[in-house]
Amino acid sequence: MTQEDGDLDSLVRKRIRALRVAQGWSLEELATRARVSQSTLSRIENGRRRLALDQLVTLARALDTSLDQLVETAADDVLISPAVDAAHGLMRWPVRADPGLSVVRQRMTDPPPDNPARMRAHPGREWLVVLSGTAVLLLGNRRMRVETNQAAEFPTMLPHAIGAEGGPCEILGIFDRDARRGHQRGDDA
Repeated sequence: MTQEDGDLDSLVRKRIRALRVAQGWSLEELATRARVSQSTLSRIENGRRRLALDQLVTLARALDTSLDQLVETAADDVLISPAVDAAHGLMRWPVRADPGLSVVRQRMTDPPPDNPARMRAHPGREWLVVLSGTAVLLLGNRRMRVETNQAAEFPTMLPHAIGAEGGPCEILGIFDRDARRGHQRGDDA
């Protein structure tokens, strides 16, 4: 076993114990949930028993996590730099844990469109929070003011548009893959 393998082995064992303790479960409770003996679980956590793939899968399920999360190693590149789109006044960050998601920060100065034909509909979901100022969200036939620290979440199959009210506003949005694609086909709004 290489040093790297030993480090991963130790990390997985620590995660199993930490997740069990975070749930407030005793060895007996997790052992029952995972259908392993209490002594087997104790030996797994303490490094006195080999980690078997079938047991890891069972333990991950019992701990309500995925095998991937149980065995993933720490990434060296935890900082993410944004892609800047100055033309639309926004920054976009990918979410590594879910490549389908991206986070967008946008400064808006224009009000939402007066013409309903400029509202967009496309597959996906969006979530946004107003960081400063007041935004106006047009969603179908509804017009909603979204003020600082308020959030909105909606399916993007409803025609929608967003803009500023009474001066600039800044929003932080989370777009799923479909919503991001829908906005890449035209102006971000």
